[in-house]
Amino acid sequence: MDIRNWFPAHEALVRLNARHPWSHNEYFHRWILGNLPARREAAMDIGCGRGVLAAELATCFTHVTGIDQDEGMAATAAARLAGVPGARVRRCRFDELTPTAGGGGADLITMVAVLHWLDLDDALTRLPALLAPGGRLLVVGLARPDSLADLAFDVVSGAANPVMGMIKHPRLARPTPLPDGRPAMPVKDPVTTFAEIRTAARARLPGVAVRRRVFFRYTLRWDKPQELPSLIGS
Repeated sequence: MDIRNWFPAHEALVRLNARHPWSHNEYFHRWILGNLPARREAAMDIGCGRGVLAAELATCFTHVTGIDQDEGMAATAAARLAGVPGARVRRCRFDELTPTAGGGGADLITMVAVLHWLDLDDALTRLPALLAPGGRLLVVGLARPDSLADLAFDVVSGAANPVMGMIKHPRLARPTPLPDGRPAMPVKDPVTTFAEIRTAARARLPGVAVRRRVFFRYTLRWDKPQELPSLIGS
């Protein structure tokens, strides 16, 4: 059972947020931009959606690649990034991404509300190979709440959520679905708990930092170790 349903005002908050909408995911873009690596040659935004974050990263990196398997999202992101120097969008699945030959890779990989769409163990195993030595992984994710600590964060998030909505979108909004009836962004409920995510990340990404956050999110930050130089003449 989803512990969030224990919170009696949950449905009311959902309705209120629909009337004063704001992007929980874009709220965390500032956390990403505040945690960029020192080397900023290549960045990859996996699950780029409409390309908002990729466009922001393009102001900081020489090359930015947005990745999305959804045809509509990839097209929207490509239109947003058209004409942006060094930016491109690739439509493909996560498991189609392969490490760059010759030991290259991305200096930064970002994933916002994406990891819960993937097999957790497989994703955490594949991601390090896509990073350059010294590269950084930044994840903003969703987890299924199932503990009192999760409930406490959800209560705080639930109280702050309508306040943020009133600030960011004070006028009442009307739903604006796409012509074919699909939601503006693909959505999926998380099935993995925060505790499970943290345990898996610590097992596969030594030194990772995983933290609960308000507004029903968690963050994950991991730096891939630099490769040791080869010993010559030893």
